[in-house]
Amino acid sequence: MAEVTLRKVEKSYDAGVQAVRGIDLEIADEEFVVLVGPSGCGKSTTLRMIAGLEEITGGEIAIGGTVVNDIPPRDRDIAMVFQNYALYPHMSVFDNMAFGLKLRSMPKDEIKRRVDEAARILDIGPLLERKPKALSGGQRQRVAMGRAIVRNPKVFLFDEPLSNLDAKLRVQMRTEIKKVHQTVKTTTIYVTHDQVEAMTLADRVVVMNRGVIEQVGPPTELYHRPATHFVAGFIGSPAMNFLPARLEKAAGGGLAVPVDGGPTFEVPAERVQRYQGAAGRKVLLGLRPEHLPAATALSNRANVGQFDVTLDVTEPMGMETLVYFHFGATQVCARVEPTAAGDAGQVMRLAADLNHMHLIDPDSGRVL
Repeated sequence: MAEVTLRKVEKSYDAGVQAVRGIDLEIADEEFVVLVGPSGCGKSTTLRMIAGLEEITGGEIAIGGTVVNDIPPRDRDIAMVFQNYALYPHMSVFDNMAFGLKLRSMPKDEIKRRVDEAARILDIGPLLERKPKALSGGQRQRVAMGRAIVRNPKVFLFDEPLSNLDAKLRVQMRTEIKKVHQTVKTTTIYVTHDQVEAMTLADRVVVMNRGVIEQVGPPTELYHRPATHFVAGFIGSPAMNFLPARLEKAAGGGLAVPVDGGPTFEVPAERVQRYQGAAGRKVLLGLRPEHLPAATALSNRANVGQFDVTLDVTEPMGMETLVYFHFGATQVCARVEPTAAGDAGQVMRLAADLNHMHLIDPDSGRVL
């Protein structure tokens, strides 16, 4: 078993900077977990502490049930894939992949078996005699992954491995990494600042911010049920709209949300009890762009509020069009069908799908 456990893990530096602030995390055997967040949130530091490349200031890290705080990196049975590939330029692909095994004095036939198997999984068999300079960026990344696979470690650690690749190749390599994990089934911890990578790769996503974990869960849970203002805004592209508003009591025991400089929306009846305790307070109304389509798209759906806006900007994206407008001082983005989009300066009727609304406490940042 290769579960990874972090208990109250902290990391501080001499300048008084606390990079990681007492995080707890349980990663199951064979699970693919992605740590995601903005620069400086502590995700890479956390990965390096698991690898043993950074000493922890406090807490415990366990791999396969064994506390590894004082175990050097080479004895933790992990393999790491870096952003810069770290290949030896004078060695062939085969020798780069075999190097770590040779250092362990593994028999030659076993080394060849492992390298050939990794090359088959990664589809780089024809490249084994080439030098790194003769490879494309994607091929070099496959070699770096192959070097990790041949180790047959307990845990794979990926430190932003795709950030040096162009956009098309990143998409291709995401698919490759997911296929490799489905084949090899090794516990994997992957660090990225790209929330699209996190959503497409992970069994579970760990969203970090300022050294703490904001939320952990499957990608769809974080997308549809964010726990905090930060998670709601970080996961999803374009980002969720946050509209300053108030939560007020309405006739018949219901609730309404008047948006600053915009329309008033009725809270769906099934959510009234959930939000009742916040009545009379300022809130942020969160709505994703896809939940603000053209009014005709939601004409037969319940819990919908229609409104007219004057468009500021339209962005045709092919299969969809993004339109931008303002409620008071707040810019809002909506995602509509290309045929429904108007031009800048035109009035367009949109609808808010309130079945997907989020109300956020602006003081605590928690989703109500």
